[in-house]
Amino acid sequence: MLEATEVKKSPYVIEWRDGFKIGVPQVDQEHRHLFTLVRALNLASVDQTVEELLDYVVTHFSNEQEMMEKSGYPAFEQHLRLHEEFAAQVADFLGNGEAWTEDRVQELRRFLNKWLIGHIMTHDLRFGKWHASHAVVAPPVIQQTTPASVGFFARLFGSK
Repeated sequence: MLEATEVKKSPYVIEWRDGFKIGVPQVDQEHRHLFTLVRALNLASVDQTVEELLDYVVTHFSNEQEMMEKSGYPAFEQHLRLHEEFAAQVADFLGNGEAWTEDRVQELRRFLNKWLIGHIMTHDLRFGKWHASHAVVAPPVIQQTTPASVGFFARLFGSK
């Protein structure tokens, strides 16, 4: 009879690559930081890292959406809906009441990496190409993260 041996899975990690750049420096910098935060997810500090990640997602989405809106990006409303759908998926995942395990942390990491890469390489890249040929050069829009006492979705959707 074969004995079951526990095999420790290596973490699912995708590193930032220059191939993910969309050509808008502020957005590229923020995307790079998102990859860093996803890479930092681990069981020992998952609650703190998830909170930091959610705060930064709100900051990034707000900055990106403001940049799109101010520049007159024609697909802004569609892009906003994609951000809302992402927020709903994350809320479902985080709100299911399951305890954090190594497998659940890795599942979150896989989901976030897959979503980030797919979103960046399609929708954000379209914005980057459009921005390069249409947008007026303006100083970067930088928003500070809001206090943690305001909920993630309230900050994301502008509710108080």
